[in-house]
Amino acid sequence: MNMTVFNVAFAVSAAVLAVYGAAYLFAVPAWRRAGPWVLGAAWLLQTAFLALRWKESGHVPLSNQFESMVAMIWGLVGLGLWFRRRENQDWLVPAVAALGVAGLGVCALLDTAMAPLVPALQSNWLLLHVAVIMLGYSALALSFIASAIILAGFGGRRQPDIALALDRFNERSMGLGYMLLTAGIVLGAVWANEAWGSYWSWDPKETWSLITWFVYTAAVHLRRTHRWQGRRMAWLAVAGFVFVLFTYFGVNYLMSGLHSYAK
Repeated sequence: MNMTVFNVAFAVSAAVLAVYGAAYLFAVPAWRRAGPWVLGAAWLLQTAFLALRWKESGHVPLSNQFESMVAMIWGLVGLGLWFRRRENQDWLVPAVAALGVAGLGVCALLDTAMAPLVPALQSNWLLLHVAVIMLGYSALALSFIASAIILAGFGGRRQPDIALALDRFNERSMGLGYMLLTAGIVLGAVWANEAWGSYWSWDPKETWSLITWFVYTAAVHLRRTHRWQGRRMAWLAVAGFVFVLFTYFGVNYLMSGLHSYAK
C-alpha cells in the first residue's frame, strides 16, 4: 500500500468539509440539513486515514506534527458532532467544518512522510499522552470558536438566549479541554520520568504547556468564583488558545529541546 490511499482519504475529507461550508455560506437549504451527515462522513474518512496510516507505519500515527494535527482535527470534528447532538448546537456544524478545512490546509503544507519511531517515542505512553493532549486541544479549539462568535457580536443583548447558549457552551468545552490538558501533562510527566529519569525538565514544550495550563486555570477559576462570562470570558478563551497555538507550533519551530523530534 502506498501513500495514494492515504492522500485520497485525506483530500476527500477536506473536500467534504469545504463543500458543506460553501453550501452553508450560500444558503443551500437542503445541503444545510444534510450538514451533520456530511460532517460525519468527513470524520469517518479521517478515521480511515488514521487507521490506514497506523497499519502501514506499524505505530500509532501521533509521532510528528502532521500526524498529531490530523488527529487533532479528527478530535475537533468528532467532539463537534458530539456536542451538536448532545446540546442541539446547530452552529457547530459549519463552524467546525470551516476550522477543519483550515486545519487540513495547514496539514497539506507539512511533511507527510512516514518514518520509524525514534527511540524516545517507542513506548505505549505515546498513545496515552499525545492522544489526550490532542483531544484537549480539540476541545479548547471549540471553546475558541464559541468565543470568536461571541466577540463577533452574535447573540448580543437583542438575542439573550443565543448569548447564554454560546456562553454556556464556551464554559463546557473549555472545562473539558482543561481536564484533558491537565491529564495529558500528568501523563507526560510520568512518561518523562520513565524515559529520562525526571518528571520535569523545564524543556520548552513542558514550560509552555505549563504556561498554557496556568492561563486556563485562571479562566476556570474566574468563571467559577468571580462569575466571569460573556465577552470577558471569551477574550480570555481566545488568549488561552493563542498560547495553545504557540505551544503546539511555535515551540516546535522556534525552540530546541527534548521534544524536538515533534517537528
